[in-house]
Amino acid sequence: MATVLIAAPEYLTVLKARPELGDAIAFADADVLQALEAITSLRPAVVVLEKQFADTSRGAALINRIKADPSLRPCDIQIVLHGGHAIEHVPTAPEPAVQEPPTLAPIDYRGTRRAERFAIKPGVEVQIEGSAAQLVNMSAVGAQVLSSSIVKPNQRVRLALSAQPGAARITSLVAWASFELPRGVARYRAGIEFLPPLDLAAVNKFIKKHKA
Repeated sequence: MATVLIAAPEYLTVLKARPELGDAIAFADADVLQALEAITSLRPAVVVLEKQFADTSRGAALINRIKADPSLRPCDIQIVLHGGHAIEHVPTAPEPAVQEPPTLAPIDYRGTRRAERFAIKPGVEVQIEGSAAQLVNMSAVGAQVLSSSIVKPNQRVRLALSAQPGAARITSLVAWASFELPRGVARYRAGIEFLPPLDLAAVNKFIKKHKA
């Protein structure tokens, strides 16, 4: 399962060099919203915070937000020094005796409305600026993809639901992106936000056909 790493930019290279963090999805400490979007989407097994960031108000707010989300209860939050030495495991909130609807701080990245997200069958591809990208999950407002081509946060892209002529094309924005190197193969994992005008009928039909 995925690991998400958050640290100041000057510490990311050192931390990513550690074997246990080599495949981590890394975010600079200034990109907390993008990191939270990735965490709520991927539900990683481990979230690693460098101590200087964890000690800030933003770091504390992120920890509290993760602990408040029942879907993230299995997530192991680790605090590490910038050299990589783990110094603390943050306990998750205990399971309440009586389940009540959780009160969570709203996630609103650039005004994106939340929508039900569906896992997509393996091997389904979309086209981003004419290059194939593997589709991980999708909702009526966006998608998560794996791309061998470079994508960057805040980049406007054209996403086509297939390579076939006449396929629906969606003007989109890269909400967050991270570089990965699994088994030596470079790729980018990215969250894509759909922008209007949007053919919701085509999107919902595509999800219904390809959801896992």
